[in-house]
Amino acid sequence: MRYVFLLLAAMLLAFPAWAQNADKSVADKAGGDKMAGDKMVGDKLGIGDAVRVTVFQQPDLTTEARVSEKGTVLVPLIGEQKVEGKTAAEAGKQIADALKNGKYLKNPQVSVAVITLRSRQVSVLGQVARPGRYALDDTSSGLTDVLAAAGGVMPTGADNVVVMRDGQKQLVDVKNKEAAFRLQNGDTVYVDRAPVFYIYGEVTRAGAYRVEPNMTVMQAIAAGGGITPRGSDRRLKMRRTGDDGKVVETDAKLSDAVKTDDVIYVKEALF
Repeated sequence: MRYVFLLLAAMLLAFPAWAQNADKSVADKAGGDKMAGDKMVGDKLGIGDAVRVTVFQQPDLTTEARVSEKGTVLVPLIGEQKVEGKTAAEAGKQIADALKNGKYLKNPQVSVAVITLRSRQVSVLGQVARPGRYALDDTSSGLTDVLAAAGGVMPTGADNVVVMRDGQKQLVDVKNKEAAFRLQNGDTVYVDRAPVFYIYGEVTRAGAYRVEPNMTVMQAIAAGGGITPRGSDRRLKMRRTGDDGKVVETDAKLSDAVKTDDVIYVKEALF
């Protein structure tokens, strides 16, 4: 009886510590799953992705690795594990099964957390400093983040950016709150050329200039450096292409609105 009593007492003393470790294991696992979930739940792992493999209560087996060209990660004891095409949860279960089947651990609890999703990429084209393909992760999946990585929109670039996703076109204004637009794997970002007008004749700097909102002929002349001493603001001509494709030339006033592809001509003063 004394032996049975001592055995029961030992079990009662050990139970709180066991329960605490079990709770910690569950909490840690939930935290690891949440971390992976924060990196886009359901995303498949791909080549170049960086992951953290955590084996609970086995710190020597915890490792960080990048998915190789073969689609594998190297895990202590069990070697290379094929994880490409699997979610983080599926990869964690596979590694746990491998540790168990290899009789390294009796009941391993494994979490796979995604650190960087290099396999998620978008293409950036058009009026940016460095067109190309750029990787996405949680800290760089915003449209403005990707445009910054591409060197930013050039002065000739439009404010409205086209995002192609699954064959659908979406127009995003990068100058307002839509700049927080989140990109997804496979998106194509195209920065078109900004709408311009043309001015020539008796102006200081003839050429093509960006059309600003609510722009007038007076503002267009100012963009071109102003009228030269030989020019006259009373002798202005404007050529505009109509809906039918025909070019119509009219006299212009300083208060007239400027539209895309307008051609403004400042003529010489009569005397």
